[in-house]
Amino acid sequence: MTPRIETIDEKKLVGLRLTMSFADYNVGKLWQAFMPRRKEIKNNLTSDLISMVIYKPNHFADFKPTNEFERWAAVEVADFDNVPPAIETFVLPGGKYAVFLHKGDTKEFTKNFQYILSTWLPQSDYALDNRPHFEVLGDKYRNNDPNSEEEIWIPIIAK
Repeated sequence: MTPRIETIDEKKLVGLRLTMSFADYNVGKLWQAFMPRRKEIKNNLTSDLISMVIYKPNHFADFKPTNEFERWAAVEVADFDNVPPAIETFVLPGGKYAVFLHKGDTKEFTKNFQYILSTWLPQSDYALDNRPHFEVLGDKYRNNDPNSEEEIWIPIIAK
């Protein structure tokens, strides 16, 4: 897996969030709550879904499956005008990202994510930055399908 390196401006996101851990992974519950509400959001910039994670600064340095993090199900919007009730807003800070194309199902995603953090990152010219991670679920994304495609965006800074 070879990433492309991209620098992005901040993005405005709206969606729902849930605190979870890898030991108590409730991502399905989060998306089940968000998807019926998605059509209420009228100012999307794209049709892509954003699956974002906010890890605590020491999450990976002191990794345990019970470490909690915040997972978001969201879309990018032009502005925060007319946000539907009980939908939350988040400004994703701009910065540099390593962008990996993931092909396959959830099992393959876990392997690829482990490779990115344990092999690619230490061998690269970059270190993990303390900004949100996210996946872009575009038109080739198919939940739990071996032919699914999505982008994995890892926040990086120069070593």
